[in-house]
Amino acid sequence: MTQLGVVGGGTMGAGIAEVAIRAGDDVLVLERDDTAADAARARIEKSLGRGVSKGKISEDDATAALSRLTLTTTVGDFADRELVIEALPEVESLKVGFFAELDKVTAPEAILATNTSSIPIIRIAKDVADPSRVVGVHFFNPVPVMPLVEIISSLASSPQAIETVTVYARDHLGKRTIAAGDRGGFVVNALLIPYLVSAIRMYESGYASKEDIDAGMVNGCAHPMGPLTLSDTVGLDVVLDVAESLYQEFREPHLAPPPLLSRMVEAGYLGKKSGKGFYDYAG
Repeated sequence: MTQLGVVGGGTMGAGIAEVAIRAGDDVLVLERDDTAADAARARIEKSLGRGVSKGKISEDDATAALSRLTLTTTVGDFADRELVIEALPEVESLKVGFFAELDKVTAPEAILATNTSSIPIIRIAKDVADPSRVVGVHFFNPVPVMPLVEIISSLASSPQAIETVTVYARDHLGKRTIAAGDRGGFVVNALLIPYLVSAIRMYESGYASKEDIDAGMVNGCAHPMGPLTLSDTVGLDVVLDVAESLYQEFREPHLAPPPLLSRMVEAGYLGKKSGKGFYDYAG
C-alpha cells in the first residue's frame, strides 16, 4: 500500500504522515479547515527540519518526502486511498461518526484503521457496513521516534486486513508490531494508565511529593522518567481520556480518574504541550 490517508494533522496524525512520506508513500492528510491544514503542514515540516539538523535524514530526502504530502479539507478526496488511518481526539462519538462517513466515500476494499489508544475497535466500527475492514493501528508519540505499533483486531476484523496492516507497519514503516485483543487499553495503556493514575492519586493525597514519586521510580526501578513527568509528556488530557475509557470498560474503582487530574485538564494544564502540568515547562 502506498496510497495513505490520515484523518487529523495534530501531533499523532502529523507523526504518522511523516513516517509514511519518509517511507515513500503518497499521503493525504484531512483537516477541518485551511488554517488547521496549514498548521499540520508546518508541524510536519518542522519535524523533518529537526531530522535534517540532527543528521537523521538528508535535506534532499526531506524535500522529496514533503513532495509526497498533500493536505485537504474534503473527505471525498479519500476515494482512492488504500488505507486510511484516523487520528482524531479520543472521543468515541466523534470517531464513530467519522468512520460512518469514511465508509461512504472510500472503496469497499480499502482498510479503515483507527489510532485510538483505548476505545474498543468494534464500537468504532459499528456504523460501517463491512466492519471486517476496520482495524486498530495504535502508534506511539512521538511517532517518528517510538518504534512500537499495536495492531488490534476486533471480533469482526478480517485476518487479511490484520495481516496487511501488520506487514505495512512492520516491513514498510519499519515499526515493531505487537498484536492485541479488542479490550479497553489494549496492551500498553491497559498496563500504563493504571500506573500513572495511581501515581497521581498518591501525589493528590499528599503521601509523597511529585519530585520524590518520580525519583523513586527512576532511581528505584530504572524507569527513564517518573510517572508524573511521563503523564506530562503523554498529555494530561490523553491520560484522562484513556482512564475514563478504561473505567467505562471495566468499572474498577482504581481506574477512575483522580479529581486532581480532571481539574488540571479543565484548567488547561495539559503537560508539556501546554507549558504546564505537574511541572512548569514555560521556560
